Amino acid sequence: MRRTTITVPLPTQERASTGIPGLDDVLGGGLPTNHVYLVEGDPGSGKTTLGLHFLREGVRKGERGLYVTLSETATELRTVAASHGWTLDHIELFELVSEEGLSPELEQSILHPSQIELGETVRGVIAAVERLQPQRVVFDSLSEMRLLAQDPLRYRRQVLALKKFFSDQGCTVLLLDDRSSRDTDQQLHSIAHGVVNLEQSVDQYGPERRRLRVLKMRGIKFRGGDHDFILDTGGLSVFPRLVASEHRMPADHQVVSTGVAKLDALMGSGLPRGSSMLFNGPSGVGKTTTAIASTIAALRRGESAAYYLFDEGLSTLVTRARALGMDVEPYITSGQLKVTALDPAEVSPGEFAHMVRHAVEDDGAQLVVIDSLNAYMQAMPGSKYLMLQMHELLTYLSHRNVVTILILGQHGLTGELHSDVDMSYLADGILLFRYFEARGRLLKAVSMVKSRTTRHEQTIREFRMGDSGLEVGQELTDFEGVLTGVAAYHGQVPLLGDARSGSK
Repeated sequence: MRRTTITVPLPTQERASTGIPGLDDVLGGGLPTNHVYLVEGDPGSGKTTLGLHFLREGVRKGERGLYVTLSETATELRTVAASHGWTLDHIELFELVSEEGLSPELEQSILHPSQIELGETVRGVIAAVERLQPQRVVFDSLSEMRLLAQDPLRYRRQVLALKKFFSDQGCTVLLLDDRSSRDTDQQLHSIAHGVVNLEQSVDQYGPERRRLRVLKMRGIKFRGGDHDFILDTGGLSVFPRLVASEHRMPADHQVVSTGVAKLDALMGSGLPRGSSMLFNGPSGVGKTTTAIASTIAALRRGESAAYYLFDEGLSTLVTRARALGMDVEPYITSGQLKVTALDPAEVSPGEFAHMVRHAVEDDGAQLVVIDSLNAYMQAMPGSKYLMLQMHELLTYLSHRNVVTILILGQHGLTGELHSDVDMSYLADGILLFRYFEARGRLLKAVSMVKSRTTRHEQTIREFRMGDSGLEVGQELTDFEGVLTGVAAYHGQVPLLGDARSGSK
């Protein structure tokens, strides 16, 4: 008997935007209102900044906001806000430790959280909420309440009491926790309507890397997994994990030219839309030059292109292209070509994927070049993650009918060559570049060794970079050792330089 699956749509819930577009995207539109959420992370991971985003977004929508601080002063919070160019106007700051609390006239001074009764702390928070009637509340932090309670059962009861109170008042609440006690994490997770975890890690070189994960969110569908984010001047920027299947478009089977007729013939008519082409070879053999030639051809067709440089600067690329008769500067000036020079030590994989998405979806880029994968992989924690990230990115670009050119340098110039990582199975096509020796000269050869989309030549052609750009010669025979990296040519087919040198 065939079993039928009945899909029940999720009920529509009013959402409260976090003020961070990327996080709202992860949450499918924001946080369901009138619930209590836990935001956990080590000190410095961005919890306070996230809370300020949340309250400032409420102010923008005309909602009252309250920031309850048990560990920082109002002055410290305003300093944090000022570092992002913000003000905390129209946000009520309630600090448990105040100048009045330190007054000697009071019988009970508020000197340190361990000297305060937990019940008094909770009553102070309740009084502030009843007085202000806020729609949004940030409670910073639960670690102070944990110290006051000194007993897990009492702590849990007080958090449950606060949760019920906030719910009765119609508040959407963020509880911030620095995870100072790992034993109570699961208790908090079970109490909160949703849990957002912020992590930061420090690699051997470069800045700290931050990741966000939604561990739990009742009643809504959210995007799971790790999402890179950065904490910089202006606040948090979250880059949702790329899911290629969400961006599928009708396939375009058109094949476009590289701008070099003989290279098109070698590749089986050119570059198919929605395909990824890997240019593979040693340093200086012409991979980047061939990518520039293909980019120029796309620009002359009226298309937009995005070129990501990890290995060299923009001025070097422009100078090199101009010397070969391929001036890209007018296209850069007009905005038709966007060249972005990136430092792999400073950019995270999620941020890079976000850049590519912006170029494709907002700027209309139909050609994307990544130069090179060797430097890009330094932004990843390991080759496993490089493969997963690159696979999703290439699938996304394929679904968007974008032509993608990947440049992968191989170690060494001659002899046995090897790469940092094997990308051959990810690319739809591989264009192999090699040096070879012939008639006492060091020359260059190109061959197409793989294509999933076109029927390509099984030949080796000479090519060179001259004043007029990229030149591709006739099919060459009688090669020896071309795939080993120590290729020698003993054939009689004229080479590209023979006519000028007088050789036969």
